[in-house]
Amino acid sequence: MVKAIRVHELGGHEVLKWEDVQIGEPKDGELQCPLYQVWRQLVLWKLWGPGLTGRQVGDLVAYAGYPMGSYAEEQILPADRVVPVPSSIDPSIAASVMLKGMTAQFLVRRCFKVEPGHTVLVHAAAGGVGSLLCQWANALGATVIGTVSTTEKAAQAKDDGCHHVILYKEEDFVTRVKEITSGKGVEVVYDSVGKDTFEGSLACLKTRGYMVSFGQSSGSPDPLPLSALAPKSLFLTRPSLFNYTLTRDELLEAAGEVFANVASGVLKVRVNHTYPLSEAAQAHADLENRKTSGSIVLIPDGV
Repeated sequence: MVKAIRVHELGGHEVLKWEDVQIGEPKDGELQCPLYQVWRQLVLWKLWGPGLTGRQVGDLVAYAGYPMGSYAEEQILPADRVVPVPSSIDPSIAASVMLKGMTAQFLVRRCFKVEPGHTVLVHAAAGGVGSLLCQWANALGATVIGTVSTTEKAAQAKDDGCHHVILYKEEDFVTRVKEITSGKGVEVVYDSVGKDTFEGSLACLKTRGYMVSFGQSSGSPDPLPLSALAPKSLFLTRPSLFNYTLTRDELLEAAGEVFANVASGVLKVRVNHTYPLSEAAQAHADLENRKTSGSIVLIPDGV
């Protein structure tokens, strides 16, 4: 028996219950592992399952996404969906950066390949993925424009490599982008906000620019006729990380590049809060009440 957070009814953080569960035994090609956790999206383990070669008990590995069920002390997973974590990376840092880092990796390296001389616009520049996008794009030689909501977030965005920061509550970001780019627009917009920024993001693009809509924190964008892309021959994509890490090689390449950039200092990761896994409900409550900032990591009790 292991402990896990379980939900039996709809509700807020109060429905998260700390209970005993049975997880069974790993089969060939599976792993049974104790974990670190970041909001259902990443776990780290230190135990390999049977039938695997080239690995040892105690190796540190990571996983992001599916299968679900990682609010638990242990979980059984397909071995081909986990990646090795370099010994130079602290487990809590790896837990924090795995999903967000691989998202940033495919956005700036594969979905649209950022190169020196490009100008990019990053919405929610002080957010989890936005922060990494700004750092990475800056390291690749791009001019980075970021939008944020407060002066505190503007300071962080500057620290993360934004050359120009727009306080979108105080100024129109479309007008400012046109001023910054002398009316030319940007090569790519990375938009995780959705409804509130979508049309403005399209207006910020230069001819043959790329609109990368990878989230919708403000809601789903309104329907757009295909003809709206024609005046500037724009490209529009709604990508998902898991379609860019379908193969084992793609997964290893993405995670490896993220960890390498963390180790070299290209990417800075902020883990500002940690909670025991058993206190996941409190972590959710603090998040809902805006008592947290940066990454939140749930750590197995007793670690």
